[in-house]
Amino acid sequence: MQLTLDFYKRNYIEGLFLSSGIVRSADYTMEQVVHVAKTLREIHHFKGYIHLKTIPEASDELISQAGKYADRISINIELPKKESLQTLAPEKNIARTRLAMNQIKDKISEGKSDRRLSFATGQSTQMIVGADQSNDGHFLKRAGDLYGNFKLRRVYYSAFSPIPDASAILPLQSPPLVREHRLYQADWLMRFYGFQVDEITTPENPNLDLAIDPKLSWALRNRHLFPIDINRSSYEELLRVPGLGIRNAKRITQARRSSALRLCDLQLMRVNLKKSLAFIITADHQPARLEIDSDKIRALHAPPAQQLELDLTSQIQIPKIEVIGGEF
Repeated sequence: MQLTLDFYKRNYIEGLFLSSGIVRSADYTMEQVVHVAKTLREIHHFKGYIHLKTIPEASDELISQAGKYADRISINIELPKKESLQTLAPEKNIARTRLAMNQIKDKISEGKSDRRLSFATGQSTQMIVGADQSNDGHFLKRAGDLYGNFKLRRVYYSAFSPIPDASAILPLQSPPLVREHRLYQADWLMRFYGFQVDEITTPENPNLDLAIDPKLSWALRNRHLFPIDINRSSYEELLRVPGLGIRNAKRITQARRSSALRLCDLQLMRVNLKKSLAFIITADHQPARLEIDSDKIRALHAPPAQQLELDLTSQIQIPKIEVIGGEF
């Protein structure tokens, strides 16, 4: 606690993530966690951000107390499939977790409608990627369920990291970090771009393409919808153009009221033309047939293939997969 206060006073940190493994019992552990948050707020007058991880098996009263001192509280769902939880974490009760999430959602709503009822402003959760056989569609479907039913502010995805002497049923290797990155991008599309889960992943393609971002992947699977005229298309249609984000979609809808937009106008807006050019029509541009070929577009944006060097004096080294960035 003192370390947190010292770092906060020196502006090293802006807040605290407060969590604990279960000691003795869920209620005992929750009492200790709430005590720390209460002491920080009421004794030390800590004004920083507190994200408090709750324990669904704890009593409703303790969870309610936690919400009084935290800005955000979370209950980790851990895995998207009930079957996986039963196998890997049988102590977790998914029904109890959902009940606790629903109670937190109701208390957050009460706090927003009545300022006198101090409570956290949001809740979040975390899922572990690569610990079981769940595909990306399972993760996104579960995230959509949690956003819709419990009004979560955020779902976090964390790549599984193996530890020595772990259970034999756990995988020996971590998933590529780029998979975690793609899930965050897909999650962003669901939250802010109006995409549905079954648009991002399909039964035929249940996993995200690791080579290109999910928005570009969707656009290449739906070439019949493009190119679109940015001077006529709706705001919702603009959001689905690769390389166009929320800010530039709004700028376009405002700027085209005075005159038809040209490529130079998009350049001034700093639109990612390398990614969007094949999907849009402007007053002075219409993509040629070669420019809209899906294979060519994918090859343009996918990372180059890496060739392994043959070294007979040592073991073959597999190149690391780096997180691939990219604007939406």
